Amino acid sequence: MNTTARNALISVSDKTGIAEFAAALAALGFRLLSTGGTAKLLKDAGLPVTEVAEVTRFPEMLDGRVKTLHPAIHGGLLARRDTPAHMAALQAHGIGAIDLAVINLYPFEATVARPGCTLAEAIENIDIGGPAMVRSAAKNWQDVAVLTHASQYAAVLQELRASGGQLSAKTRFALSVAAFNRVAQYDAAISEWLSSVDFDASQGQGESGSAPFAQSAPVRAPFPAQANPVFIKLQDLRYGENPHQQAAFYRDLHPAPGTLATARQLQGKELSYNNIADADAAWECVRQFTQAACVIVKHANPCGVAVAPSAGQAYAKALQTDPTSAFGGIIAFNRPLDGPAAEHVARQFVEVLMAPAFTPEALAVFAAKPNVRLLQIELPADTAQAAPAARALEYKRVGSGLLIQTADQHRLQETDLQVVTEKRPTPQQMQDLLFAWQVAQYVKSNAIVFCKDGMTVGVGAGQMSRLDSARIASIKAQNAGLSLTGAAAASDAFFPFRDGLDVLADAGAACVIQPGGSIRDAEVIAAANERGIAMVFTGVRHFRH
Repeated sequence: MNTTARNALISVSDKTGIAEFAAALAALGFRLLSTGGTAKLLKDAGLPVTEVAEVTRFPEMLDGRVKTLHPAIHGGLLARRDTPAHMAALQAHGIGAIDLAVINLYPFEATVARPGCTLAEAIENIDIGGPAMVRSAAKNWQDVAVLTHASQYAAVLQELRASGGQLSAKTRFALSVAAFNRVAQYDAAISEWLSSVDFDASQGQGESGSAPFAQSAPVRAPFPAQANPVFIKLQDLRYGENPHQQAAFYRDLHPAPGTLATARQLQGKELSYNNIADADAAWECVRQFTQAACVIVKHANPCGVAVAPSAGQAYAKALQTDPTSAFGGIIAFNRPLDGPAAEHVARQFVEVLMAPAFTPEALAVFAAKPNVRLLQIELPADTAQAAPAARALEYKRVGSGLLIQTADQHRLQETDLQVVTEKRPTPQQMQDLLFAWQVAQYVKSNAIVFCKDGMTVGVGAGQMSRLDSARIASIKAQNAGLSLTGAAAASDAFFPFRDGLDVLADAGAACVIQPGGSIRDAEVIAAANERGIAMVFTGVRHFRH
């Protein structure tokens, strides 16, 4: 290899934009080194390319598994230019220094994401030489620039052209950090997938006499032996839950469309830790509804929820539930916010306002309130279908540990309900029961929610006693001037005694929805019959701690 030329090593699995980038590098005076399919693509594009096998003087072997694991490559990547002994070693062995490396890895994550992926397919897509080269180049960032994604090409080219073919130390370091992050993500994905495979259960799946796992996807545990969640920092926050705490906001490596981490802030002050936590509670609640809906949240609990023909009407109804708590709250809509609705919302103090879109008229209204944080979160077209997929897993830290669970994505259908009382709900009551149940899923336990005509009329949350939650919901309804007579009531968990049912009946509830499953269900059902209340069981509990 020419030991004085500037060399660029290119070995990519994802070939997006690589021919154009390589052509630009060649125009800047870089000598192109490449491997296998990448070399062929560049040659077909008419570019002068030296294959790695010519540099190592050793052919690719083992179906391409061994090609770059050689001193002629790693010496060129790792040699420090400021260390005379390193440079003398390169000279003695005829090794050229590599100044720029463009490497992305075999598509392991995409491969295992395909339904039916076998262990053999997964293993074959574990890159060995790629991560080794990335790590070598990234370690020697003071002399080598390493690119691991096509999204980096444009900015690097711009700087190379502007600076006579050189990259700043700041850029090389940033590329190095991104490279180590990519290798960490890659290894984490491999570790997590493989450690979820149940070897014993999978062995018998293949045809008689075949190798284990050869014919079908392996049996995998829902939770791997080692969990390696990867999160990317979006921003540092001014402080945490309290001013003496530090905090930052991270997103999933691949955030689901229509979730809070994909929000775009259109105006307003910087989001706080509590803003983000409350905004997530409001957004996850509102995005489940198919009708136009509004959710108002205070301290992570919905204090007003309603559905209506329009966003403005939904807000007017939601506000009625608890206008006192709504002051300084978080408001979420699942429909674009127009000017008239914005005028209505702007009359109250709001911390964060979220919607899939804001009309120019709505933006003009809030331009006069620059401190209001406006978040635009674009919802997928099939909102109702996309909502359950938003969170596959949920995490909660405990002392030196982590709890992981599948998200509560249960969506109740009317056909799932079991009417257990002599009195059956009317069609309107059934709709209110289902609405109340949807809201109760997002209220902290013990949760009691009264609803009527597509709006909450009383919410009791987070109490140690279900009786207290019911009483608080009744008190809030009275304070808001709302009647609970004829309301539908939802309880997120079963009633262990009849007294909970009696409190709801005393408050005016005409029908109740609850999971059932108590050893005293018969006692509670008898109480409902005695009080003339219709009651349905869901068979599902919605604790939310």
